[in-house]
Amino acid sequence: MTPTATPNRMAFTPNHDEAARQGFVTSLKKFINFEVEAALAERFESHAAPAYAARTGAAPTNRKEASAALADDPLFQLWATLTYHSQNLMWDSVQDTTDRLLENRLAAFQALRDATPSGGSLHLSDELVVKAPVKTTEIHRQPGGYWREQRPDDIEQGLNYTGTLELYRSAKGMSAAKADDGGSMGRFVAEVAQRRAPDLSPTAILDMGCATGDQTQAYKRLYPEARVVGLDCARPLLRYAHGNAESAGVAIDFHERDAADTGFPDESFDLITSIIMFHETSAEQVGPILRECWRLLRPGGLVVHLDIPYHAHRIPLVKQATNDWQVRNNGEPFWTGFVELDMTAKLTEAGFDREQLFADYESSGAATYFFFGGRKPW
Repeated sequence: MTPTATPNRMAFTPNHDEAARQGFVTSLKKFINFEVEAALAERFESHAAPAYAARTGAAPTNRKEASAALADDPLFQLWATLTYHSQNLMWDSVQDTTDRLLENRLAAFQALRDATPSGGSLHLSDELVVKAPVKTTEIHRQPGGYWREQRPDDIEQGLNYTGTLELYRSAKGMSAAKADDGGSMGRFVAEVAQRRAPDLSPTAILDMGCATGDQTQAYKRLYPEARVVGLDCARPLLRYAHGNAESAGVAIDFHERDAADTGFPDESFDLITSIIMFHETSAEQVGPILRECWRLLRPGGLVVHLDIPYHAHRIPLVKQATNDWQVRNNGEPFWTGFVELDMTAKLTEAGFDREQLFADYESSGAATYFFFGGRKPW
């Protein structure tokens, strides 16, 4: 007889009607991301760009000029309106489930935190200063931002964040390989790390910007003997991450700290990761975070960061224009700023040897991501 898995006491579980509404939002977002954007790309080439050239005497050559070419176009305005309101619908539909579950999941978190059945830990810091843009921006337009607290031991933002993950990824066409235990992106990062350093068997892993810790769990499952640490500056997400890991039987140490100033001792980790973190920081923070990675890395250790691949040389002008709109209107303040950085130069400035660093692309299914990092020599 096959044993029955223990239910996850922190799970985000929509009921029938909630799931139906969230499914509608997923379908709407997918329609916008594929059909509407494809039509917009054709219209940019056939109408908007030629009209801009006729008006200015030259074709658009960068995202600002492409944005100007599209600004008054009805299809672009429709795309922007649909994108904006579909984001509202996403958070509204997820909030319905969160409101229904919150009291139960909060009690589950408190019980799991007090009992720590899986042996993990949660370390919060009242001294941490949350910086812009996380402090000043509702990233992804999540109402109240990542770190909003409305009650003692609040986990509401963690539930909301969790509720959007698969919805958002599915709408981008990126959810094909989701396993029962989640963590597909974490496994992908670990696979890339293994290819970059096939001799590395990490015994201490730091996951920066871990959010709700789903991907952090993947590292512990892959390297069960390793000490795994998840770090973030958003307390409600960390509480949820801790409860979720404890309920799942995965021992992880979660810390509320600044990725640029973690306070951990020198050479504490032999694998340091992040997933989609850097484009939610700022140009001023990138260098300090990379220097902190170098300080924390043991000789022979590896840093592997995954982020968005929307560099100008890889995407057409129309996509650069829609990304520029996302920066200004959809809670992505450092999206284009991040991809305009020279990460090879940033890594070198942080201490990484040019022969040991990388800044290139890796694919998982239909999706491609930007990877950057490096290895510290023995």
